[in-house]
Amino acid sequence: MPWPRWPGMERGGKAEAPQLTPVSSMRTFWGLMKAYWFSERWKEAWTLTAVIALFTAAASKTSVWMAEASGELVNAIAKFHDPENVEPFAYLLTSAGVLIFLVVFKDVGIIGMRHLFSSTLHRKWRGWLNGRFNEALLDSNHTHFHLQNASRASDGSRIEPPDNIDQRVQESIKGMTGGAIGLAMGIIGVATSLFFVGQKLIEESTVVDGLEFLGTYGAAVLAFAAVAIYVPLNTWFALKMGRLLERLTDAMQRFEGSYRAELTTLLRRSFHISAARGEDAQKRMHSRLYRDIDSTWAKLNWINTAYASFERVYNFLAARVVAYLPGLLPFMADRISLKSYVTGAELVNSLIVQCSWFIDVMPAIATLKANAGRVSGLACAIEEVQQPAQFYRRTGRHDFRYGVQDPVFGLTIRNLDLMHQGDDKKPFLTIRNVRFRRGEWTYVQGESGSGKSSLIKAINGLWPHGRGDIVFPEGLKTFYAAQDVKLPRLTLRELVCLPDHADQYSETLVAAALFKAGLGELIEYLDREARDDGIWDQVLSGGQKQKLICARILLQQPGLLFLDEATGALDPDSKVAFHQAIKDNCPDITVVSIMHDAVPPRSIAGASFYDTVLTLTDGAATKTPLGMRPPSRVGEVLGSA
Repeated sequence: MPWPRWPGMERGGKAEAPQLTPVSSMRTFWGLMKAYWFSERWKEAWTLTAVIALFTAAASKTSVWMAEASGELVNAIAKFHDPENVEPFAYLLTSAGVLIFLVVFKDVGIIGMRHLFSSTLHRKWRGWLNGRFNEALLDSNHTHFHLQNASRASDGSRIEPPDNIDQRVQESIKGMTGGAIGLAMGIIGVATSLFFVGQKLIEESTVVDGLEFLGTYGAAVLAFAAVAIYVPLNTWFALKMGRLLERLTDAMQRFEGSYRAELTTLLRRSFHISAARGEDAQKRMHSRLYRDIDSTWAKLNWINTAYASFERVYNFLAARVVAYLPGLLPFMADRISLKSYVTGAELVNSLIVQCSWFIDVMPAIATLKANAGRVSGLACAIEEVQQPAQFYRRTGRHDFRYGVQDPVFGLTIRNLDLMHQGDDKKPFLTIRNVRFRRGEWTYVQGESGSGKSSLIKAINGLWPHGRGDIVFPEGLKTFYAAQDVKLPRLTLRELVCLPDHADQYSETLVAAALFKAGLGELIEYLDREARDDGIWDQVLSGGQKQKLICARILLQQPGLLFLDEATGALDPDSKVAFHQAIKDNCPDITVVSIMHDAVPPRSIAGASFYDTVLTLTDGAATKTPLGMRPPSRVGEVLGSA
């Protein structure tokens, strides 16, 4: 792109229509849950879901067979000494063998295979979501950049940027997808159990004294009534505790994410902490952050302990009392045998277990809702910043207009006011009319805090608040080189070619660019992501990283170059070499450069690289030929074409 362009950015006084993002459909809980099944991967999603549903149905049917086998085993034990039982030992072994076979068949054959397919669905779904969010964050809109700025709601209240985006994209998505699949299997299990177990209970049903009007369905009605009363009553209690668990889980995730982020940041600024001997201050910060984790964890422990106790009591009463009550009356009236009584109790217990999935997995549901809330919250935040102009206007003025003109006129800035958030009346920098001609090198100088870097950011569309017109030379490629260089985990060749793809340049061109930038000794490592067991961001010094940026410039040949302290880590000779390489290899390039040097560098022959100086003083800009004293009138501009 020859000039910065985002969806919603004003160009010529018009705003572009907002574009849908890869996560537009995931801003609600159910939208997030169903997005994968209605995506371009729908065949994969529905096929895996169907297989899992079939295995779940098979497991439910096997539970019915296991209940019958349990009744048969109890009957074999009860009749072991019955004279009519001519082969008691064989009957007992056969009954036990059938039950054991069914247990192994269900747990190994059915449940095991279902786990394989469900974990595959988990992997596929998580991978798809991860790709969607990465694509949404790392788009041409610079969404990841805008998300770090606060905004305001329609009522004017402040909205903080989403915390711990890395934790949301990785841990929350992983926990959410795994939890959702587990719960879905539970729902399918309830439905299939109600069908198979209910069908068997009706088949085994008999008349109950006092309920003769129900006929042979009396026992089945008692069984269904016991389940219908016992399960919902306890589910209501579980739901109350689950809401508390959800709030505490969400808080725990936020506090743990902040603590982990601070530890990660520590490693990045380890040298600065050591140099300033700031370990004690860092320890106090860590202690403060961990206190939030510890206090929330303590509350979670109390709730989890109470819930675990409730769950154990619930399961015991279900298996040993509630399951045996419905068949007790017909058994006492001698209408059913012991075998039928035990089989019926096992069926009722199986039905209670399946219908109690909501109670058993309430902690998982709380975690699922907390995770889904964090993921959908990130999706909403991504949508909020798709029109940066409107987004930034909520917290200040944002009236930048970007356009293009014939390259012969260069880069033009008119009526530019730069402001801070919430302050739309007092610009800290004003530029009325400045033009950077084609092939002109301009040195930007001013005291710290005068707005030098802010100006470069605003030109490149990276400053949130202000107004003005910025007109780029049409068709020219721009390049922005900052002082702090962070290198992603890529091969050296890919690092030199950024932001373009490595396939766009031959290995010879890349090697030549490295050599001209003063990094010829690294050419043999072009296809490596690391050297000496360290990635390039760790191995290269600050000066070498800036030389790498020089190699990018030489390779990509931009027409408009912005240098924001891009040579700050180089010694004087290397600064000269940096400028000379660009001067010799990038003809007609327009350069706008910020440096803290009192005098801009000169070539070995003593010639100046720069043609003009843009001086920022008292909130105004003055552009003069190099070596000429700036005019006394603040804001007067010389050097226009």
